Amino acid sequence: MSFEFLKTSIFPIIQQSINEMNTEAFVIGGFVRDFFLFNQIGNEIDIVCTHSALQVAENLCQKLGEEAKLSVFKNFGTAHIVYKDYTIEFVNARKESYRSHSRKPIVESGTLEDDQKRRDFTINAMAIGLDKKNLGKFVDPFNGIQDLEDKIIRTPLDPSITFSDDPLRMMRAIRFATRLQFTIEPQTFQAIKEQKDRIRIVSQERITEELNKILLTDKPSIGFYLLDESGLLEIIFPELCKLKGTETINNLSHKDNFIHTLQVLDNVSKMSNNLWLRWAALLHDIAKPQTKKFEEGKGFTFHGHDEIGARMIPRIFKKLKLPLNEKMKYVQKLVRLHLRPIVLAKTEVTDSAVRRVLFEAGDDIEDLMILCEADITTKNPNKLKRYLHNFELVRKKLKEIEEKDHIRNFQPPIRGEEIIQMFQLKPGKMVGILKDALKEAILEGQVKNDYEEAKKFLINLYDKLQQNPDELEKMMNLKK
Repeated sequence: MSFEFLKTSIFPIIQQSINEMNTEAFVIGGFVRDFFLFNQIGNEIDIVCTHSALQVAENLCQKLGEEAKLSVFKNFGTAHIVYKDYTIEFVNARKESYRSHSRKPIVESGTLEDDQKRRDFTINAMAIGLDKKNLGKFVDPFNGIQDLEDKIIRTPLDPSITFSDDPLRMMRAIRFATRLQFTIEPQTFQAIKEQKDRIRIVSQERITEELNKILLTDKPSIGFYLLDESGLLEIIFPELCKLKGTETINNLSHKDNFIHTLQVLDNVSKMSNNLWLRWAALLHDIAKPQTKKFEEGKGFTFHGHDEIGARMIPRIFKKLKLPLNEKMKYVQKLVRLHLRPIVLAKTEVTDSAVRRVLFEAGDDIEDLMILCEADITTKNPNKLKRYLHNFELVRKKLKEIEEKDHIRNFQPPIRGEEIIQMFQLKPGKMVGILKDALKEAILEGQVKNDYEEAKKFLINLYDKLQQNPDELEKMMNLKK
């Protein structure tokens, strides 16, 4: 087997550094897998040495010069080099053993064979020799090359032991099956089902990292169906499992919201690589189980699931150790607003309704529209055609209103401080009433988003309120 890439790019200088340390060394793992799978030379290179891995890394770093940055982790016996677009990791061959309460292994020195046995899957255990003795030698003890051809995920050793030792590998198996659109070999998948409870010893951060990687694949629904079938989803994300199932009363049914959610997620994934938009798709109907009601003559309703779902987001993000920052607020916003453009698309589009959506969505209006279009999963071709046509009208209206009224990220042309000065007021309810009334008037199209018009409106409103104490008191009470 010939590997021409060994003569190109960074490999000749890597080989020189290895041979000067008089060690055997092999490139292994994802680099080899992706070379066979995609016929590409990756820039993440994992190298296992029979000895002297840290010295090889130091030697290589010196040869590469100032552009190379070396990090040595003596406790783990690994060294990491970042050079231009390359990330190169060196490790001595090792064997591992595990304790039942931890996925952190006890590490001992080992052979290349030992190192390949500890790998998670056969397709990640293939190695190619780099030293002068083994240059170009292909070492594949578990027939990973055949599993690549057959599109199969399989563990090198007994899968029950593999997953019990390191339960995160169950998530990784599903992630690889999703990313590569491979099948998990039946015995391997059965072992995931049997060992699913072992996932509880894995840190939430590592679980969520795998969830994010599944979400970023071309068709993330594959991963979530596998997580569900394996029993892992019920443990790591029970809120999502509650969406499953349908119910029928008086011949009226509702759709399976789990299946619908994953269809929406796949639809969004065809249009955007934005991880947080994909999270919004996954969570957009998360409150439907809590809001489900049956109304005679109407069928099932889920009133308020948008608002209640948005309120659930902080708790879900905290539990999953997702960032409690602007990313979370973005997901909250899209979940809260995800019905608004759909309502516009089903009814006559008014300027004031469009202004409100623009005002509330701000710079995220395009992402909101992507989510809402993805939310159309009807199998009825006539309905689908009509909804998509209406969405085009909504998009056109959004553009017209934005160009005319500049409502996106809208701030009233007169701020609270100026209102205080204009009417000699003290900070308080009256200022808030005037500000809110101006905002509503602009959003309703009664007043242009213009300083002079806004000033004139405020003066007229203030005079009316002064002349009508009952109306003023009523508005003050509403402001409580």
